[in-house]
Amino acid sequence: MNLMITLIINSTLATIIVLIAFWLPQLYLYLEKSSPYECGFDPLGSARLPFSMKFFLVAITFLLFDLEIALLLPLPWAIQLPSTNTMLILSYCLILLLTAGLAYEWLQKGLEWTE
Repeated sequence: MNLMITLIINSTLATIIVLIAFWLPQLYLYLEKSSPYECGFDPLGSARLPFSMKFFLVAITFLLFDLEIALLLPLPWAIQLPSTNTMLILSYCLILLLTAGLAYEWLQKGLEWTE
């Protein structure tokens, strides 16, 4: 019963905070607040320039290899387990899969900044 009361109170408070966060900024909207900010100067152009897709591809590649390190970090402790063969096979499969993905991206020239 205590869990249900806590969940209801937390959900209600979260809903109220989200509604206030969406409602308050719309009350006091004026031209200077809605214009892009450039250190006190008048905007020189559109502040909504699109990013290069290469930036996102390199960022996703970095995140994948960062995730690989996080998944392989407990490997030295896992080697001390009684069944090391399963752990080693799974870790080698993960390394091979990520290496194949890197090779594919390299061959597709996804890591080059210039065109």
